[in-house]
Amino acid sequence: MKKPNLMYTLLMILPLTLNGAGTFAQAIQDQSTETTIPLRKISLFSSGVAYFEHGGEISGGLVVPLPFNQGAVNDALKSLVINDPGSSSPSVRYPSEQTLYRTLRSLRIDLSGNPGAAAILESLRGAELQVNTPAAVTGRILGLEYRRVNAEAGNNGEPVREAWLSLVTPQGIRVMAVKDIISFSFTDPQINSDLNRALDLLLASREAETRLLTISLPGVGRRTVSLSYVIPAPVWKVSYRLDLNREKALLQGWAIVDNDGDTDWTNVELSLVTGRPVSFVQNLYPPYYLYRPTLPLAIAGIAEARTYDSGWGNSAAEAEVDSMATDREFSPRAKSLWETPAPASPSAAYSSVQQSVAGGTAETARGRELGDQFEFTLPQPITLERQQSAMFPLVEGTLDVEKTLVFDGARSSRGGILHPAISAKITNTTGMKLPAGPITVFDGGSYAGDALIEFFPVGEKRLISYGDDLSVSGAMIASGSQSLRGVTISGGVMSISRRITYEKTYTFNNAAGERKRLILEHPITPGTELAMPADFDERTDSVYRFSVTLPAERELTITVREESPREERIILTQLRPEVFAAYASNQEIPANVRAALQRAIELKRIADTAMADQTGIEGQRNYRISEQDRIRRNLEAAGNQTPQGQEYLKRLVAMDSEIDELSAKADSARKDTQAAQKEYEDYLGSLTI
Repeated sequence: MKKPNLMYTLLMILPLTLNGAGTFAQAIQDQSTETTIPLRKISLFSSGVAYFEHGGEISGGLVVPLPFNQGAVNDALKSLVINDPGSSSPSVRYPSEQTLYRTLRSLRIDLSGNPGAAAILESLRGAELQVNTPAAVTGRILGLEYRRVNAEAGNNGEPVREAWLSLVTPQGIRVMAVKDIISFSFTDPQINSDLNRALDLLLASREAETRLLTISLPGVGRRTVSLSYVIPAPVWKVSYRLDLNREKALLQGWAIVDNDGDTDWTNVELSLVTGRPVSFVQNLYPPYYLYRPTLPLAIAGIAEARTYDSGWGNSAAEAEVDSMATDREFSPRAKSLWETPAPASPSAAYSSVQQSVAGGTAETARGRELGDQFEFTLPQPITLERQQSAMFPLVEGTLDVEKTLVFDGARSSRGGILHPAISAKITNTTGMKLPAGPITVFDGGSYAGDALIEFFPVGEKRLISYGDDLSVSGAMIASGSQSLRGVTISGGVMSISRRITYEKTYTFNNAAGERKRLILEHPITPGTELAMPADFDERTDSVYRFSVTLPAERELTITVREESPREERIILTQLRPEVFAAYASNQEIPANVRAALQRAIELKRIADTAMADQTGIEGQRNYRISEQDRIRRNLEAAGNQTPQGQEYLKRLVAMDSEIDELSAKADSARKDTQAAQKEYEDYLGSLTI
């Protein structure tokens, strides 16, 4: 016996092909009836989807047709849930995306490609045909051929190709132009039947955007069932009205809802959910085919192809679940929205009735936490016809408000004179998480301007701006400088510490006859620290906020200074001489450091001079060695017994003595160079300042 109140997720969702015998509903009509289950609840999400729930009481077996827009079928198949305590095997069938094309192709007469009469006749070669031209001729189709005929005036002189039909008749083969055929019919009743069926399918396919999911609930007895699914829907919107002309500002929010479907919403419970859940589309509707390799026959000696899925081993370890639920403090009004026990009249318990902006009353939605999201549920069921939109009261309550002006320092960086924005700092004391939307602001009993607000959590403070104050103007002048903070030398590395200063001076002129409160939003320069003023009133990731009071009919100047430390590390041995000299003569660098650098430059000059002397001596020696080689070649050519050869011998002997002397000098110069370079490097390496 099946247990009651068991919810079924769909384990059997079958694409329904149309080349079977009739529809799915017809196949089970002996044990079930076809009807609909009323739509009871809709939840619209700010992520662009909607949750639909149908519910009602049924008796016996039931077939439920659910029509969906073609673009919604994937989501419906992904999310459809059936709750039927009296059915053990619910199932869903639907026409495959390729059903029409494949069914048309499967018929004996193929109309899938919108063929003409000639193409139809050509595809049915061998079929028996009765043709009226106007005389009646009966025969089997042999084939079609295309002949060029004289150009017609209406074809701009281009050749014309005409189709000619060949029929095999008892009197022989008859050939006739297709254009001369008045009518034709097939003698095979199966072809005529397939022709009518193809035409029926094409007629039914005119509603190309609608797909029908047929749900079978083959249960017994009376019971309450429900169906639910998630499909794409227009994002619900919100607009607010804010009345500042009272001791406690009044906020009123209206939800804007669109029913863009082909079904009326009649007496349904409507919930509006704000948040950012993950939502995606997966192509579950169209058939999906995997590539399969062609393998040789499984004869002896050839193994069968196999694959293995991942597995999990048995484990007795138990995982502890860390509950993320925490107690949360709400305002007294917020607690009444969620925690009051439900009385006889739900709307009275969960709705908020306040004096509206227009002076009347508005019965607003009840709100509750929905995981990380927030749900608003309208107090009464609503009716909204298809392709219609409506506005419903969403929230109404008082806010803590401070009027102020806000000056945008980032915009002032572009130059020119700017007016600060007329603004208000509001605190969400409604007890509800408010979705993003526009705000129409009323002040002094009249319209004051429009503002925008992002998602607004409970208890958070926000600034909104709804106009420019033309009586106050502001401008900004920027400047910058850098200063040397210190220089150290250690291990041959010189470290120079500098301080980069960014300064912006804001000047405000209040031409009004009253003092005004102003918030300056100064853009934060990345990598800096605030130096003046000593502190800020508020900050975000991108701006500091400073609160000031502008005196009546006077100017006020505010200077904001930011500083950034910069560290420069220099390997002294790698400096070019001109750069080294520039540091040694820089008056910003302390005198003791400059003196040490001058000593290093002197040692470097000595080492460079020794290197130059060594290079000069080695050059002279190398020159004489090359001259010896040239004289030896000349000696070989002249012979050592000739007078000229004897002269070459004398020069070789003299040059040997010079080379020996220069080699000794080169060795001495090399040692002097190494000693001078070592003294220079040792000096830098041991220098500590």
